[in-house]
Amino acid sequence: MNIRFLKYSIVFIIPLVAFMSINASGWWTFGTAILVYALLPLLEFLFQPDERNLEKVEEQLIVADRSYDYLLYLLVPVQFGLLYYFVSVIGVMESTTIELTGRLFSMGITCGALGINVAHELGHRKSKLEQFLAKALLLTSQYMHFNIEHNRGHHKNVSTEEDPSSARRGEWVFFFWVRSIVMGYISAWKIEASLMRNKGYGIVSIHNEMLRFQLIQIAFVGLIYWFFGLMAMLCFLVAALIGIIQLETVNYIEHYGLSRTQKESGQYERVQPWHSWNSNHTLGRLFLFELSRHSDHHFLASRKYQILRHHETSPQMPTGYPGMMLLSMVPPLWFVVMHKHIAKISKMESQS
Repeated sequence: MNIRFLKYSIVFIIPLVAFMSINASGWWTFGTAILVYALLPLLEFLFQPDERNLEKVEEQLIVADRSYDYLLYLLVPVQFGLLYYFVSVIGVMESTTIELTGRLFSMGITCGALGINVAHELGHRKSKLEQFLAKALLLTSQYMHFNIEHNRGHHKNVSTEEDPSSARRGEWVFFFWVRSIVMGYISAWKIEASLMRNKGYGIVSIHNEMLRFQLIQIAFVGLIYWFFGLMAMLCFLVAALIGIIQLETVNYIEHYGLSRTQKESGQYERVQPWHSWNSNHTLGRLFLFELSRHSDHHFLASRKYQILRHHETSPQMPTGYPGMMLLSMVPPLWFVVMHKHIAKISKMESQS
């Protein structure tokens, strides 16, 4: 029996710690933030990145093993269960400002790490069940349009001026958040509007998925207000925003300063492994279902997380995702580190 999939079950530590943090007091309410943004970056400095790829026979066996899929499915009720608990207690708990902030961050981190990240993996699948689960998870961060913009916009336009989710060289992460969130939302509407026109439907149509997403999200927020009150609703929205900011920070570090060449025909070159920053740091890979092997994900988006590969030509992050996210919060230091790496890449390209 192949139990290799169990290594990814380490991700369940996040909702467990989040549950404990919500119920804790004082600074212990920041337990999830400490785990993700202090303990993980520290541990990743102690472990060497693992660049090994699976053999072809191993790939075939692992990609056919549904256990890797069931692990993703299981996180859906876990995320909704934690969210239900959060909204049911957050409005009635006595909290200091520090405790409330810690609880919001604990829920918000799970909205990003479990909600959006797992939805990202499932959103690239073709089955109706997996598409449904992806959209359900995105609902927990009020970011359902991500399923449209990411799959039909970002993957097409990545590392070009047309992509809201690709950070320009010299762009501060705080400005990127605003541009990516606003323009990504507008992009999703444009993509869906174009689809409606091509299918002969009006923009205001039940067939317009963007319109359905807005109604579902408003109804979801309304239900939280109806059953749990104004405080719970506001706390949910703040936690959802924290999840969104986490996603957009990940977007920032994944493609910062990289660009695709435009051909004379006006078309861009095919997406290659060197158009995304990659990280082989083991713990980050496990906690994020191999999201950090991002170069291969963009090279072949249909490849399942458990068989993503390392490419020698992909630019490597100096540390794992949590550490890179922290580094991006200090733009001058981020520019010093990343621009040196970009310069090395440009030098190698000019010599090849």
